[in-house]
Amino acid sequence: MMQPQLDFYDMGSGVVAFSSTRKGGCSEGNYGEFNINRYCGDNEAHICRNRELLCRQLGIADDRLLMPHQVHLTKTALIDGAILKRTTEERQQLLDGYDALMTDIPGVCIGVSTADCIPLLLYDSEHRAVCAVHAGWRGTVARIAVQSVAAMTEAYGTRPSQLRAQIGPGISLSSFEVGDEVYQAFSEAGFDMSTISKRFTHHSIPDQWSPTRSLSLITSKWHIDLPECNRQQLMAVGVPAQAISVSGVCTYQQPDRYFSARRLGIRSGRIFTGIMLREQIQ
Repeated sequence: MMQPQLDFYDMGSGVVAFSSTRKGGCSEGNYGEFNINRYCGDNEAHICRNRELLCRQLGIADDRLLMPHQVHLTKTALIDGAILKRTTEERQQLLDGYDALMTDIPGVCIGVSTADCIPLLLYDSEHRAVCAVHAGWRGTVARIAVQSVAAMTEAYGTRPSQLRAQIGPGISLSSFEVGDEVYQAFSEAGFDMSTISKRFTHHSIPDQWSPTRSLSLITSKWHIDLPECNRQQLMAVGVPAQAISVSGVCTYQQPDRYFSARRLGIRSGRIFTGIMLREQIQ
């Protein structure tokens, strides 16, 4: 039987936490094989079938699998009983414009979609609440990780010192080349650039008209470490360093297993990183 191949995370006995891979679904081409994102151009029938496969694996109904329409901002939506009573179309409208979801309802899988951006999962075992966060570079600059923790504190009384966090697959420092304006945005936002950036220099490129020689050209580009930047944000608000796990997977360097928008273009599939409170703690 076809089954999505998931990377599971150990965040405690009270939750199921994972990131999907490209394997184990029915989507095709740049969406193949497993994609459940409705906002990237995939075939709707394939999306529905992939959702069915994932829900079967998680043991939940389709209306208990939720993701937002992300816009690279910092708003967190609270998933409560009222939202769950809405129709699929109504829920999609209500979750448009959010980049993080949080809930304290067991048996509801919340998640975010990424394809080089950084997914974050947060688990508050003290108050039995979870949060899934999409941190692209714009959201990272705007400190969405900090704001999501604050949203959990306001909604559930979460204490950052009691949180566990997982940073999922995303683009790495060595692969995330940015323009000077992106570097400047991080710098102006007050980040310690010596710990989250590095300038890479390339000394030559091949001369396409003469394979035996190279054009002398020196290029220098900034690279940003998005996983580290988000890790630092979590620590800055009080999440213990030892409670933060980093997957270490670079999506750009492993395009056969993970979706990478920089490799495939924006009309391609997305990784789904989800978290769900168990009905009963094992």
